[in-house]
Amino acid sequence: MTTLYICHLGPTGYADGLALQEDLVRARAGGETRDWVLFPDHPPVLTVGRNPSAGALIAGPETLATRGIQMFEVARGGDITWHGPGQLVGYPIFDLDSRDRDLHKFLRRLEEVLIRTLGAFDVAAERSQGRTGVWVDGEKVASIGIAVRRWVSYHGFALNVHPDMADFDLIHPCGLHGIRMTSLAALLGAQAPGLAEVRDQVVRDLAEVFDFDEVVQVPAGILRSRVRSMDAPGSAA
Repeated sequence: MTTLYICHLGPTGYADGLALQEDLVRARAGGETRDWVLFPDHPPVLTVGRNPSAGALIAGPETLATRGIQMFEVARGGDITWHGPGQLVGYPIFDLDSRDRDLHKFLRRLEEVLIRTLGAFDVAAERSQGRTGVWVDGEKVASIGIAVRRWVSYHGFALNVHPDMADFDLIHPCGLHGIRMTSLAALLGAQAPGLAEVRDQVVRDLAEVFDFDEVVQVPAGILRSRVRSMDAPGSAA
């Protein structure tokens, strides 16, 4: 039986979320745990991947400081993106060794998850040839950026549910000039679902697309205590 563990972390600083991912990557690579998806609620933050493009950041340091937005350079693929309130961020900690070590297929399956989720809310989403992510009528609604260590994935996807779209004006999202971002709220208005409803649908679609037999929800406090146990000297947790 294949099990997917899910944890809604709640409010989580970006550095804290990254450290938790890295702990789980080590544990997954060492066979100490199963596959996970973490759902953090990040404060506004910009992250820059391994392939930044010149001019992708529009705002200067003073503007970012005034708006309380931090910036992090991270190991995932891709360029610059924004995370923050109203956005569903998901970090899949998956063993890709058992999935043919095929990162391209993994990215396409994550796109399929989000396309199905959007379809469940009557939004017809699609891929864009040569550009990772999910799009609706030429506007980008979800970004995906993955890193792999010892054939375990981390970082992940960000689906715009009802974020402050003005924050995307600080950057050229994913380094793409002239690209407009959209959200479920912009597409559906008052009929748009909330974050919790979208998260539940994403979990169902993850289980279906990746062929998990069961999904287990783990409270954030329990996950954090498990990770501390894993990190303890001499621990075999």
